[in-house]
Amino acid sequence: MVRTLVELIKIPAISPDYGYEGEYDKAQKLLEIIKDWPFDKVEVYNAPDERAKNGVRPNILAYYYGENPEGPRLWILTHLDVVPPGDIGKWESDPFKPVIKDGKVYGRGSEDNGQSIVASLYAVKAMMNLGIRPKRTVILAFVSDEETGSKYGIDWLMKEHPELFKKDDLVLVPDGGNGDGTFIEVAEKSILWFRVKVRGKQVHASMPNKGLNAHRVALDYAYHLDKLLHEKYGDRDELFEPAESTFEPTMVKGPADSPNIAPGEHEVVFDCRVLPKYRLYDILADAKKLAKEVEARYRKELDGELLPKIEIEVLQRLDAPAPTDPDSEIVRLLQEVLRRLRGKEAKVGGIGGGTFAAFFRKLGIPAVVWATLDETAHQPNEYAKIDNMVEDAKVMAALALL
Repeated sequence: MVRTLVELIKIPAISPDYGYEGEYDKAQKLLEIIKDWPFDKVEVYNAPDERAKNGVRPNILAYYYGENPEGPRLWILTHLDVVPPGDIGKWESDPFKPVIKDGKVYGRGSEDNGQSIVASLYAVKAMMNLGIRPKRTVILAFVSDEETGSKYGIDWLMKEHPELFKKDDLVLVPDGGNGDGTFIEVAEKSILWFRVKVRGKQVHASMPNKGLNAHRVALDYAYHLDKLLHEKYGDRDELFEPAESTFEPTMVKGPADSPNIAPGEHEVVFDCRVLPKYRLYDILADAKKLAKEVEARYRKELDGELLPKIEIEVLQRLDAPAPTDPDSEIVRLLQEVLRRLRGKEAKVGGIGGGTFAAFFRKLGIPAVVWATLDETAHQPNEYAKIDNMVEDAKVMAALALL
């Protein structure tokens, strides 16, 4: 299991959205690893993306048939792609040259989602080695593009190949959890990412009256938007952690490269994770209304044009579907497995992050997110704990057998 994880981490399967080649090489490595395993069927669905290596974003489905091939099936979905390493200076080792130390495997994508890729593989491999057929057919899905919206991954599969999915399927997404494996995610917040573009007129900082400082306008807008959203959409729902909606300004960008330039452009991105009770439509409408108010506050005519101009560009939008019923079969089954294997009672709840589970819930298919994680995803020196990987594989196997 460790060797397999190491081989997968070595391949930087990063989205073309970040300027990389995508998941093709990693998918080929995975197919090479399982080529002699006795899966009953392995299918590759390539989503076209001209930006990616060989013009495709691969999605792999590997089937191991159960005692009743026509009955409810167990999906275990993991993702091939990883995020960029970020600030290399904060890593103690090369993010794509895995290091094994103190029972952990360090490297980008080790925990997110390499740990669960390998756990799902060897859950099935153990059954194969023992000549055991599970109670229910297992479908291991290794898909692309989870980190940047799933347009070329599970979302594409559901739109282009709806015949693959059945209403009575059971779905496990091992892409979130906690340190002792006692948290089962059954609900997610809506996700809204948008970029605010402010345009003024660049001018020498000693003569600000001759231009319009886009940075100042953007600061004013961002401050008041942040205040508005937190006040208007401030209710709490204790199902979620955190219990309230979050509205975080994240990325900023401006062209000024000197202290004496008052910039004519400024951008700021907001990452909003919104309780399902609120509509993303309303939040966008409020953002646009405020933009008009701020434009009016600073308005002046420069070179025959009324400035500033504030534009809002939606980068990602995912309206949260109805939660998975806490009494659904997949929830009850997972709770029972954790009782038997670990002697622990798992609680259900909601999260602010987005996962594959939301796409299944939209189809009316109950899905849960669960794994045993130290939650180092997206951080420098990300690692997967080897014990977590092994113990989660046992849980996945038991889900197929009970």
